[in-house]
Amino acid sequence: MTAAACSTGGNLPGSPVARAPQALPQGGAALPAHQLEPLVSEVPELQLAPLPGLRLADGLTPPTNRWFSGLVFGAEPQPVFPLPLAFTMDQTSFGAGLPQVVTSATAIVGSHEPDVTVQVEGSASTVVSDYDVASVTVEARDADGGALGRTTVAEGSPFVSHVAAGDETLRMSVPFTGSGDVLVADTPSGRWGLRLHGAKANVDGVVIDLSQGDSVVLFPVPEDGDLDDVARHAVPVDGTEVSSSVGAREVTSALTYRAHGGTPAFGVLPHQASALDDECTLGTFPTVYGRMTLCPGPTLTWTSARQVAVGALDLSGLSDDDRAELADQVGADVGALPDPPADTYYGGKWVYRTAQLMEIAEQVGATKAERTARARLTTVLLQWTEPDGCATREAFCFGYDPAWRGVVGQAPAFGSELFNDHHFHYGYFLYAAAVLASDRPALVGRLEPVMTLLAADIAAGSDTGLTPQWRPFDVYASHSWAAGTGEFADGNNQESSSEAVTAWAGLELWAKVAGDEDLERQAAWMLALEAQAATAYWTAFDRSDPVYDGFEHGVVGINWGGKRDYATWFSPDPSAILGIQLIPMSPSSGYLAGDPERIRANVAEAGSGPLADYALMYAGLGGPADARAALGRARQLADDAIDQGDSRSYLLAYLMRLAAD
Repeated sequence: MTAAACSTGGNLPGSPVARAPQALPQGGAALPAHQLEPLVSEVPELQLAPLPGLRLADGLTPPTNRWFSGLVFGAEPQPVFPLPLAFTMDQTSFGAGLPQVVTSATAIVGSHEPDVTVQVEGSASTVVSDYDVASVTVEARDADGGALGRTTVAEGSPFVSHVAAGDETLRMSVPFTGSGDVLVADTPSGRWGLRLHGAKANVDGVVIDLSQGDSVVLFPVPEDGDLDDVARHAVPVDGTEVSSSVGAREVTSALTYRAHGGTPAFGVLPHQASALDDECTLGTFPTVYGRMTLCPGPTLTWTSARQVAVGALDLSGLSDDDRAELADQVGADVGALPDPPADTYYGGKWVYRTAQLMEIAEQVGATKAERTARARLTTVLLQWTEPDGCATREAFCFGYDPAWRGVVGQAPAFGSELFNDHHFHYGYFLYAAAVLASDRPALVGRLEPVMTLLAADIAAGSDTGLTPQWRPFDVYASHSWAAGTGEFADGNNQESSSEAVTAWAGLELWAKVAGDEDLERQAAWMLALEAQAATAYWTAFDRSDPVYDGFEHGVVGINWGGKRDYATWFSPDPSAILGIQLIPMSPSSGYLAGDPERIRANVAEAGSGPLADYALMYAGLGGPADARAALGRARQLADDAIDQGDSRSYLLAYLMRLAAD
């Protein structure tokens, strides 16, 4: 049985306070290429969907699930949002704008129209030529494919840096005036600056001539900032890199902007408030996520509360009556287990649900139910993890797609063949495998080859050539993106923040079982950041931030690069909009606890409807009295109101332990 653990950042109310987690030492990159190469060779090739035409330089891994994926995939490039900016490109030009943020009752929207467009004379095509953890570079090419110049934008940077690859001419959409190397233009959306590094502007401030190595840096001027102050930091940025540490109580992230010729600046979003200091005086920008503060320096460093992944609910404090009730219920739930679904989403939810039933049965002494659940879970997970399974059957198996450079299930769901939602799907498998193998070490070796591939698909610590680095995970935003190709005018998006948190909790649990210390450290870091962003931008955002003036809801259903919606992809019901931020209310869901009044208000707004079982568990985080009231309602909840990833046994057990405090 997996033991429950506490977290300084998010153990569930009512759980025993165990020894604080230990700091995890810095190691190497998780899941390196030499570890993956033999495993990839063991699974069949699967090509379920053709890779779309790419605006991507040869040799680069297709950047699915990124904030800038819309630049690469689709018939035409889409706007992307390296906040505080919106950025656009086409075959001959690039553009930047400062989004004008408008808040309504159900949405917070930032515009993407460019304030300044820059024409690259002689350009016939533009491709993404480089990218890293927080930046992307696009290259303008002539008709023969030769490079004319490269433009870099980065999340959190207000600067658009363009460096000439040879003699080059740029034509600005608005005139920039001034003397020296800093020019200024007034646009309907505000003032923009242009700093010249070796480049020369003509007398009308529209044409800019550059020689090889010359550069220009374009930037908006904060309304509460000074042109010259910001311009001093307008030096060409050519990339980013990140380092992190995992302590016992918090994790630290350090995002560095590589720049030439001086010190750049970075923007601090609300969830990164620990980075603010007395030096952050360059001004502020509006964003759909709240006010961004601009600070001088090359490195943004912030902290996040450590969240410890927990495999199973701790039911040791339940009364004899509660244990007896659960024993009867888990017997009924295990006896009524349906056949496992064949696709990777519902199939993943089935193994996760069965793993939790197995744990509950073991803890309450329902021996027959525990043995039955364990046997079924073992059989199904071993089937899913047969490396050559897809060579002999059409479902319950995984293969490798060399074009997309990742692992895909034979029976897709919700666009998983386009690499949508892989972290949602695979997190359930990793979680269940860790719970099953936690006290059955002999199973680890049998599950490990395919589980390692699932982990690498979503969380390899470097670009291995076989898989990308951290496929869905965005360090600066501190959360994941779900859409594989991201072909939307509002940027990429993520709906279920809670399933993303579950993915990294499952990854950490599996890493512990597998004895992979590098993966465990990385997963703990990702879990802390994703949980921090989930509360900061989905379930418990700071309503005092002016961006929420006029927004009439306590939760957000879908966050995009350039907007935020009170909505879901599948239902307009308020219970679904809250519920999709709670599912599956895993034993690692303590990060959702916090202000009881906010929890009560969110639950009251949700009412009844789809995913109401998760809202009941969430209600229990308001306090013991709330949990007792929710437990009474849970006992009366209709069978068809319980989600496929949940069970009545788990619903009752979750609330019983909170009500017992």
